[in-house]
Amino acid sequence: MKNVSEYFGSLVFDDRVMKATLSAKVYQSLKKTIDEGAKLDISVANAVAIAMKDWAVAHGATHYTHWFQPLTGITAEKHDSFISPSPDGGVIMEFSGKELIKGEPDASSFPSGGLRATFEARGYTAWDPTSYAFIKGKTLCIPTAFCSYGGEALDKKTPLLRSMEALNKQALRILHLFGNDSVKCVRTCVGPEQEYFLITKEMYEQRPDLQYTGRTLFGAKSPKGQEMDDHYFGVIKPRVAAYMEELNHELWQLGILAKTEHNEVAPAQHELAPIYTTTNIATDHNQLMMEIMQKTAAKHGLVCLLHEKPFAGVNGSGKHNNWSMATDDGVNLLSPGATPYENAQFLLFLCAVIKAVDDYQDLLRLSVATAGNDHRLGANEAPPAVVSIFLGDELNAVLEAIEQGTPYNGAEKKQMKLGVDVLPKFNRDTTDRNRTSPFAFTGNKFEFRMLGSSNSIACANMMLNAAVAESLKIYADRLEGAEDFETTLHEMIRKTIKDHKKIIFNGNGYDDAWIEEATKERGLLNYRTTPDCMPHLLDKKNVDMLTAHKVFSVAELKSRCDIMLENYCKTVVIEANTMISMAKTQIAPAVDAYTLKLAQTQAAKKAVNVSLPCAYETKLVEKLSALTDAIYTKVEELEETVAALTKNDDIFAASNAVRDTMLPQMDALRAACDEAETLTAKSYWPFPSYGDLLFSVK
Repeated sequence: MKNVSEYFGSLVFDDRVMKATLSAKVYQSLKKTIDEGAKLDISVANAVAIAMKDWAVAHGATHYTHWFQPLTGITAEKHDSFISPSPDGGVIMEFSGKELIKGEPDASSFPSGGLRATFEARGYTAWDPTSYAFIKGKTLCIPTAFCSYGGEALDKKTPLLRSMEALNKQALRILHLFGNDSVKCVRTCVGPEQEYFLITKEMYEQRPDLQYTGRTLFGAKSPKGQEMDDHYFGVIKPRVAAYMEELNHELWQLGILAKTEHNEVAPAQHELAPIYTTTNIATDHNQLMMEIMQKTAAKHGLVCLLHEKPFAGVNGSGKHNNWSMATDDGVNLLSPGATPYENAQFLLFLCAVIKAVDDYQDLLRLSVATAGNDHRLGANEAPPAVVSIFLGDELNAVLEAIEQGTPYNGAEKKQMKLGVDVLPKFNRDTTDRNRTSPFAFTGNKFEFRMLGSSNSIACANMMLNAAVAESLKIYADRLEGAEDFETTLHEMIRKTIKDHKKIIFNGNGYDDAWIEEATKERGLLNYRTTPDCMPHLLDKKNVDMLTAHKVFSVAELKSRCDIMLENYCKTVVIEANTMISMAKTQIAPAVDAYTLKLAQTQAAKKAVNVSLPCAYETKLVEKLSALTDAIYTKVEELEETVAALTKNDDIFAASNAVRDTMLPQMDALRAACDEAETLTAKSYWPFPSYGDLLFSVK
């Protein structure tokens, strides 16, 4: 078997391949486009296309596709073969620079939020040369952006690239003010930790709710869940280990830096974490990772669940977004160094993030808002819906000293005392980790922990990039015109700390007392659901900022607000219809059948001895009969709500109706069905139980 270093990236048209297959002139020109954003010459595109095609064909590829990320939340691709007819009746394999640079897919059936009419079908995909092409199966996949005939972004990549350019522009202004003139580019970097569940395919195929919605809409609590904390970091089961081994191989071939794997808190829950890389590449990789996780699971008779809350009563799944900024010469701008108090450049970039998170709490919250994630945020397993920043003791002390104008003596390095002489000695970190914080500083990066496991990371990062770019712009505008740079810099850092310290919280984010303090004393926002937060995308301050940095146009923002709320409504309606179908055609008949069996048993006992009380059967028949009636009533109520919602053309009113009426009705129907499950014999219940699902993989 080959060593990992021998096959890592073997299916990627990466820098190694480009160096080997392109002329020096073409390679240098392409690198200038990738690294500095220089215009791409068509002759260079033609040379790259030929080399890319030859390389792909040598690896067994017969087709190519412009691989893009529309507003559906998943990726899209249309395959074209390399073949062209030859005069002798055969075919030749061709691929041109024009075909590489631009594709023309049918855009009519992708979400547009009113940016175009349905009959306006033309769309364009445009090659993103900063993200390497790769081979999937027998197809060369070319990462691209996706836009309408009028040039509006219809995808998640285009605004992400715009946001990266906005931050790059403003960060360079700041660095030049500090005398760092050699820096040519500042890139944001991300490492998204991916949580997921694995269950057996056999169990999955018996659950219509999992098949249609990705989560269980019914299910009584299992006698054992995560109470013992014995799954977290526990020994990985052989079947799961085999899955992880093949998954790593598939990911490594595609150059995806899968690094860490372990069991998560809930039974059947796991995590995969990559090494972080440039944001747009990390976004592409995460979309690929989710696809390959599911495909690989199928090979092992498993199903990979990426929904944020596939099971009630146990932890859901998130995707922790580790975010930082780095220069092209390798300097991490969020690295404090040995003496952060004396590192003015670090402090300014840190303050830019603090200001951005406080000023644009709403944008960060809505960037992770989905129907699935609404089940997770705010529960005692994930960050609350209130956005706050954790800095830790040392940085907090540094900022307090600056605000108060007092000396800072530095945090004392303390050696860990483990009480065993043979164990190695090491210094304790100057601060602990805070797993309850939505936005935590972890040494040289921030961990944004509010993302849901099925989310594209593009949305959160484009908002974060844009918000930080705005902070840096405000700083650069003031510093460039300052008479005394150092005095102005110090005053600006001090003012930022004073004005925005309300967003900093180092305590327990799960504590109800914190939510009370955050909202009533600090004035922080608490948007608990998607309909609560999504309309704020169109608030004037947000529109002004995002359009000023050219991340979105006004029309694009309006379209995204409509699309996200429409997706929310459609998701919950699908869940409601699934519940109605399962309750009417499977659950109620099963409960009726068991009730009849009990009644027959009761009658048989009475026939033998009329004086027998038959208390067990009598009480159970009464309870189950009442529950069957309740299920029937609640199904009717839910059906009426679904019917009314489909006639509502106002997306804002419709999403509010989903939140305020439909979801409570679904909860009530579930409660009745789950109680019935606890009273019905297992042999009569039509679905695998939670215990079956969570402990099915051996």
